[in-house]
Amino acid sequence: MNILTRLLLIACLALPLAACKKEEAAAPVEKPPVAVPTSDDPTAWQEYATDVIRRNMDGVNASPYVYFLPGESTQDFQGEYDRLLEKLEGDLARGILEGNMLAFVSPASGKMADLVIAAFGKVDGGSLKGVKVLFIGSAADNARVEAAVTPSGANYKFVEAR
Repeated sequence: MNILTRLLLIACLALPLAACKKEEAAAPVEKPPVAVPTSDDPTAWQEYATDVIRRNMDGVNASPYVYFLPGESTQDFQGEYDRLLEKLEGDLARGILEGNMLAFVSPASGKMADLVIAAFGKVDGGSLKGVKVLFIGSAADNARVEAAVTPSGANYKFVEAR
């Protein structure tokens, strides 16, 4: 009986230690950031955008609205631009709830900036309080996008694609 009691006591003492080791092993390892694509490949840009958006989700309660414009060398680029602008204007007109994110990314940063500026020009002041707007693009476009987004009351964040 003494041996059985000792074995049970040892097992009870060892179990919490084993559980601690298991939790340490299960801790997620931070992946390195995805590099900015050097081409207009939409798949590479979407992988990059997914990584950047995931890293900037703090304070966001729902899946983000992601607006991706392909590179200017894409066939029917103007059609893609027009359709994306129409979609963004429709989404903004319906309203975006607090706790959501709007993310904008494109290999054609200047054209994406033009699109954001055009759409946010029609938004009522203060109507996007509590909404996060993430612009991933060129530093040269940051100031003009921020100037267009700020009156809406959204929380603007810029990530340079470099």
